[in-house]
Amino acid sequence: MSLYTDGRHTFVNHANGQRTHYIVDDFTDPWKHRETILIQHGFCRTTAHWYHWIPSLAHKYRVIRRDLRGHGLSSYPEPNSHYDYSLETLLDEIVELLDCLGVPKVHFLGESTSGMVAEALAVKHPDRLHSITICSSPTHLPQPALDFFSFGHKDWPTACRVMGSKGWATALSKATGTVTSSDPDYVEWWINQVSVSDGDGLAGYAKFLSTLDAREFLGKISVPMLILAPKHSAVMSVDQMEGVAAKVAGSRLAVIDAPGHEIYTTGAIQCQAATMEFWNSLG
Repeated sequence: MSLYTDGRHTFVNHANGQRTHYIVDDFTDPWKHRETILIQHGFCRTTAHWYHWIPSLAHKYRVIRRDLRGHGLSSYPEPNSHYDYSLETLLDEIVELLDCLGVPKVHFLGESTSGMVAEALAVKHPDRLHSITICSSPTHLPQPALDFFSFGHKDWPTACRVMGSKGWATALSKATGTVTSSDPDYVEWWINQVSVSDGDGLAGYAKFLSTLDAREFLGKISVPMLILAPKHSAVMSVDQMEGVAAKVAGSRLAVIDAPGHEIYTTGAIQCQAATMEFWNSLG
């Protein structure tokens, strides 16, 4: 494992041959103790999609944003490679990044499908966490959701490969309750940021997510947990997220009354207020 930069971007090289792109923002007073937040975007998004959270968080916390495997500037395994595309591997890569940066513990914020990763991390590596926050996060993707993401193709990974990242993102942006914005310029920017990822990279991660099921972890989570529940998502419902809260002892739930699934954008002020209050309450 090693850290390196190409002059513009920063990466960690993993022992398995993959590289992970990350960004660190830290505007805290250098003589004061500060904790670290790791923000992990959901499927098809990138580190760039969370730009508007940095001014609110980075004056008090060190903030790490990380591109998922096959997303943004992070690499993805070639077909027929020996890469073990498993939950254990992806969790190990998160821990390796923290090790390389010398960060013992973080508040982990997982958006959408990365909430499932957060729940698994909380059980497999609780010693590396102050807390977890999940935002619009399913516990698994049922067949209707997988069919929805396939947009008429054989399956979700095939749709990503055939349509490409831009084509897939454009189709998603037109679906009710997903990317919701009254600003067409934002939607265009959103699609262009998704297009930074390669369709094959998204396809590999889509295949991984198609079988990921975090329900087995819920009753085993012992770290503090906040649930940001979208009121108007096409993917998740408040009832579903209340069900998650009922299974995680001591967890807290905040319902965000904002359009669509991506409440981290449409309900950013509400989400940020809830997360800051949660982190502050932990001392």
